[in-house]
Amino acid sequence: MTEASAAETLGFQTEAKKLLQLMINSLYSNREIFLRELISNASDAIDKLRFEALADDALLAGDPDFRIRIEFDKDGGTLSVTDNGIGMTREEVVANLGTIAKSGTAEFLERLTGDQKGDATLIGQFGVGFYSAFIVAEEVEVLTRRAGQEAGVRWSSRGEESFTVEDAEGLARGTKVTLTLRDDAGEFADGFRLRSIVRQYSDHIGVPVEMPKEGDDGPEFESVNSAKALWTRSRSEIEDDEYREFYRHVSHDFEDPLVWSHNRVEGKLEYTSLLYIPKRAPYDLWNREAPRGVKLYVQRVFIMDEADEFLPLYLRFVRGVVDCSDLPLNISREILQKDERTRTIRNALTRRVLDTLAKLEAEQYGEFWDEFGQVLKEGVAEDFANKEALLKLLRFASTHDDEASQRISLADYVGRMGEGQDRIYYLIAESDSAARQSPHLEVFRARGVEVLLLTDRIDEWFMSFAGEFDGKQFQDITRGELDLDKADEAAEEKQDEDESRDDEDDPLVSRIKEALGERVNEVRRSKRLTDSPACLVLGEHDMGLQMRRIMEAAGQSAPESKPDFEVNANHPLILRLDAEPDEDRFGDLVSILFDQAALAEGNGIDQPGAYVRRINDLLVELLG
Repeated sequence: MTEASAAETLGFQTEAKKLLQLMINSLYSNREIFLRELISNASDAIDKLRFEALADDALLAGDPDFRIRIEFDKDGGTLSVTDNGIGMTREEVVANLGTIAKSGTAEFLERLTGDQKGDATLIGQFGVGFYSAFIVAEEVEVLTRRAGQEAGVRWSSRGEESFTVEDAEGLARGTKVTLTLRDDAGEFADGFRLRSIVRQYSDHIGVPVEMPKEGDDGPEFESVNSAKALWTRSRSEIEDDEYREFYRHVSHDFEDPLVWSHNRVEGKLEYTSLLYIPKRAPYDLWNREAPRGVKLYVQRVFIMDEADEFLPLYLRFVRGVVDCSDLPLNISREILQKDERTRTIRNALTRRVLDTLAKLEAEQYGEFWDEFGQVLKEGVAEDFANKEALLKLLRFASTHDDEASQRISLADYVGRMGEGQDRIYYLIAESDSAARQSPHLEVFRARGVEVLLLTDRIDEWFMSFAGEFDGKQFQDITRGELDLDKADEAAEEKQDEDESRDDEDDPLVSRIKEALGERVNEVRRSKRLTDSPACLVLGEHDMGLQMRRIMEAAGQSAPESKPDFEVNANHPLILRLDAEPDEDRFGDLVSILFDQAALAEGNGIDQPGAYVRRINDLLVELLG
């Protein structure tokens, strides 16, 4: 035996060992799902061979009839699942069966809580169905030979520290997974039990799942599933449970989907789509480079797993199948990207997903929003054609609701606007509590004007593209000068003489501006403060704190800008400040107010040591 063909004993990836222990300790309450996962993997392997055979039919090598076979030995306590699909090389075996969820495994393990339901959900998101075999197996053996190659491979493991891989001769094309069952898993070496599991979980598989004929000792096999691709059937023929099982097949998720949409389009362009919205966001939702997309079939022949050309990036969480009759069977991704038919289908599927979301009941949509709302906001900036539909789907916390979990739509906000209000007011902050304590809200609370509270990390970015909704412009209440006269003219009181005074001729404003120097762009008396003495205001086109932090996290430098400083002329502190004759003391007090305003906005302060010194001096004076 040469060195290349020698048996090797290799250790599992660290995270794989931990995950295997979770499997072995009966993480799942329904142990029979292991069979669904093995059949699903076998079906995927057959789909991949179908596609490769389009370019090289020699890969079929006289065995063109695809099938999955389940065999069992009750006395020996074994169960095997065999397919004649693509198979694996030695390198692929080591890579695929020795490493779990090649990226993100550390994050995955950090999120395990010990709660069985939560853990099962996470594992499903990482596509590790093969390892579910260890729920019922003491040992797992995999025999496999890749289509078009001579050498076969044997992989085996007891699900502990390591696995063994070696060459194997005389193997048929495809993969055979054999489980040596645990003592408490004898039920899975029973024909009746296995047939019921296949019909429950895998009837939708578009490949015959065969088992030995009942009561027949010979090698005759019969199909125990309908072997008809589910999306090709009429919606009236399909039960909800079948839709749910097919979702698990295409997504490798262990939870039910939130909702699905099954549709057939006929006419100039013919295609069938079956799209699912998951209940839970995948662990890599924010990785925009991660593989994504629906499974693409052409005339029921599998073409690719992640056809991302059929949905925009902000809908990357959607799972499902598209089967088109009008694309060539040997279509490449490059052609797919430029094809007009692809763009037509993409536009139609995008609208279908958005329509499906719009029709969800409030409770269901609340579940969806909590998981995927931030991603949907990306579409406002990236999909101009559907911007209006997307804006209708957005949900926001509001000053009119006490809890951050209570969210309203823009239509709700517009419906509650007061007479004369012509803008949709919003405030961006780091958290809901920070937003609700912002001094910028004071005049809005005093007048009963509702403000939307935005705390997601992409809010500043996406709102720069939002523009307007229902003819109402969006306005960030932390930017520029504020004029609420139109919103509540009846409540407008006579302006104080000081407020009507030109800021350039205002002695107090001039003194404050001189004290702050280059730290501010300008100083003015505020129309937005009722309780706080001062606040910082962004310029209309300045970058906010949220975007600055995003750029800094990405290693980029944000453009320099200086805030405006607004003072509440009726506040006791400002009245006392105005009467302060000592310019040095005046400057210290102004600096304290400026730094406090920065802290209230969630900003850091340039010279924290100097701030502490000024506060201490003030305390000594007061206590002395």
